[in-house]
Amino acid sequence: MDRKLVIIPTYNEKENIEKIIRAVFQKEGEFNILIVDDNSPDGTAGIVKKLMEEFPKRLFIKEREGKLGLGTAYILGFKWALEQNYDYIFEMDADFSHNPDDLIRLYRACAEGNDVAIGSRYVSGVNVVNWPMRRILLSYYASKYVRIVTRIPVRDTTAGFMCYTSRALRAINFDNIKFTGYAFQIEMKYTVWKLGGKIKEVPIIFYDRTEGTSKMSGSIFGEAVFGVINLTFRNIKKLHYGFSAS
Repeated sequence: MDRKLVIIPTYNEKENIEKIIRAVFQKEGEFNILIVDDNSPDGTAGIVKKLMEEFPKRLFIKEREGKLGLGTAYILGFKWALEQNYDYIFEMDADFSHNPDDLIRLYRACAEGNDVAIGSRYVSGVNVVNWPMRRILLSYYASKYVRIVTRIPVRDTTAGFMCYTSRALRAINFDNIKFTGYAFQIEMKYTVWKLGGKIKEVPIIFYDRTEGTSKMSGSIFGEAVFGVINLTFRNIKKLHYGFSAS
């Protein structure tokens, strides 16, 4: 059976963390979970450690000293997943904005021969629930802007609900991934695409969180929008290892 790991970065997610862990574990296919916690003062890590007693071979945690950025959290998780020989590695939020049911659809998209599967809000219209119109427009047009500037054939370039094959992640030199905020999501997709990887967008419905506090801000979007210009000046073929022939 394919080995599957869901990476969930956390900071102050005590309201959601147990519920999202149990929801993922209820899905068919034996998904394991790695929590990367940035020293949440609300006790998120303690909740996870208690649950690890119940799920000793399926739930894991990496604790960091503080808020070090979304990108570095995922890279830490990617490296750990590859060391543990997982076949499929997922990115997922803790707040139920990403529906655990869609993990199976993302997995199937990669298992069918794609290197990356994106849980896409914009591949079939605009599928976002409970966001204010300003935020929807900002997100939608940020993705459109990225698509125009980079020419990447992806409609939801800022999406954070993803499945990577281990092959795709092993092709990337993580030392050369520069962004740490939400521009990290753009940079990873762009890198895989430039390396010749196959990307599939899977339509999802994105739900705004109902508990806890959003980590989104204008500065995060600013990094994503202005940072993409730098991507187009990089020679990805030289900076990254590239895909193997297999």
